Amino acid sequence: MIRAIVTDIEGTTSDIRFVHNILFPYARQHLPDFVRDNAQQPDVAAALQSVREEAGQPQADLAGVTDILLGFMDQDRKSTGLKALQGMIWRDGYVNGNFTGHLYPDVLPALTRWKAQGIELYVYSSGSVAAQKLLFGYSDEGDITGLFSGYFDTHVGAKREVAAYRTIAAEIGQPAEQLLFLSDIHQELDAAAEAGWQTLQLLRGEADSESRHRQVTDFFQINPESI
Repeated sequence: MIRAIVTDIEGTTSDIRFVHNILFPYARQHLPDFVRDNAQQPDVAAALQSVREEAGQPQADLAGVTDILLGFMDQDRKSTGLKALQGMIWRDGYVNGNFTGHLYPDVLPALTRWKAQGIELYVYSSGSVAAQKLLFGYSDEGDITGLFSGYFDTHVGAKREVAAYRTIAAEIGQPAEQLLFLSDIHQELDAAAEAGWQTLQLLRGEADSESRHRQVTDFFQINPESI
């Protein structure tokens, strides 16, 4: 019996093109000014120092760390410090109405139904927890953050690492076999399965011939009671 569902965001609840065509360019455009104007803020300073340490340049000045961050963006690096800063920048965009968080139309009805069935809902994404809350708090369907019991990002580990899913299971407090992870990336699902989780692969486009996980094309096809 599934007691909790943990969902990915990019390619799963939301079109990856929203992230790559809207969120990433917005963060890149505003990053230099944001770093310059907010470097003394404690949360910004902590994120910048994290990036310096990750890059092996602990003494980098603001211009240097900005260059590091832009390089990380070019690499699509899953840097915890970068993700934190992106979330801070995106907040202004959401609050100012420059964009809303994309949701596929099948997502909200399914989440609402599962919540009504007593299933706990969580998010696990490489984007920071703050960025996750912004996307769902300013979504196309309004604020749906009340549906979720918790959020996880790379602070618990990378999404292709088995240990991350063991950590999440411990924090949720449910046996791994009663947890279901939804993602479009089979390597992430491989790690979750190795940790004892149930898995489903959401594929909005072509099938993944290299995957060993059950594949569905939308949330309407998911019935937790049959897993």
